[in-house]
Amino acid sequence: MVINSKTKISVILKHHPDALDAIVQISPTFEKLRNPFLRKIMAGRTSIEAASKIGKCSIEDFFNELEPLGFEIERNKMTAVNVKSKVPDFVLNATEKNCVTLDVRPILTSGDDPLAIIMSHIKQIEINHILKIINTFEPTPLIKLLEKKGVESYTNQLDENTTETYLLKKTGLSESNTITPTKKSNDWDILMAKYESNMHCIDVRNLEMPQPMIQILESLENIKDDSALFVYHKRIPVYLIPELLEKKLSYRTNEISTNEVHLIIFK
Repeated sequence: MVINSKTKISVILKHHPDALDAIVQISPTFEKLRNPFLRKIMAGRTSIEAASKIGKCSIEDFFNELEPLGFEIERNKMTAVNVKSKVPDFVLNATEKNCVTLDVRPILTSGDDPLAIIMSHIKQIEINHILKIINTFEPTPLIKLLEKKGVESYTNQLDENTTETYLLKKTGLSESNTITPTKKSNDWDILMAKYESNMHCIDVRNLEMPQPMIQILESLENIKDDSALFVYHKRIPVYLIPELLEKKLSYRTNEISTNEVHLIIFK
């Protein structure tokens, strides 16, 4: 199999059974790929190039580990033929008339969450029109959330600090898997008392996106029927909610201030 910097991690893992161990050796960060749930979320949308940034390693580190397994390495950075063949028509046909561009990098730099602005834009554009988001990373949780609402997506990583995500609005947005934030869930105090002696706590307030969601999902793997996960967060993690519903987990929120939200997640 021929691989290059744009090859998805999921393709590599599917092709060779020993690829997972090889990738994990590159960086401790990739240990999370042993978690089937996190692997499902991350590997399908993460290229070698993107993974190297996450693991703070080089693309060549991946090539060196995978080449002994029989992978043929295409080191030429200009893989235009391979990449373009996978670009959907709606991206190739995007024009100023049917595509709105939204650069969320300044919002992320300021420490704010661009979700509300992104959702506002996607709701305002017409059906069969495109919202192009310019970001510093591939917004996998957002993509998964919008795909469940009938939005088609395509991501192209231009360089180390620039990722373009094209979102095609194919229908009116479904309201499924959304939440209405409340300052404090009605049974918050009851649940706090119930799980007080068997609660694992994590603080994701100082983590850069998308690390808060990854950290929460990783911690949830240790949650048992009689325990709960308590999360210190800066905001209600709307991206996370569909994943909790898929795993049949419940959650409660307690808004402490405009910049601090507490969550309890339990089975």
